[in-house]
Amino acid sequence: MEARCRAAGKPILIYSTLRDVESQDALYAQGRTKPGKVVTNAKGGDSYHQYGVAFDFVPIINGVTNWGDTARYRECAEIGKQCGLEWGGDFKSFKDMPHMQDALGYSVADYKAGRMTT
Repeated sequence: MEARCRAAGKPILIYSTLRDVESQDALYAQGRTKPGKVVTNAKGGDSYHQYGVAFDFVPIINGVTNWGDTARYRECAEIGKQCGLEWGGDFKSFKDMPHMQDALGYSVADYKAGRMTT
């Protein structure tokens, strides 16, 4: 996705790929028991980030990360979807604009139970 976005003149920065449970719990606490805006509905162990099949991205516009450009997120996410990824902006309950994932056909419950195969 990163190379295709760059080739389309819409560079991105990929960040927050593999997360441990403690880091996910800290993000979950944000906006709940810690100051800040709610950024996730997934507790530790309930995010695809813990299983290495998700990442977050931010568009780069004129050399600067741009966290607020919803239109550019959508443009870049369309490129990601052409690569076979799912976009968090399409989630029904919580729109997670920076989030992309390829769950490989498995649910979080499958990952937690070790039911996936390589």
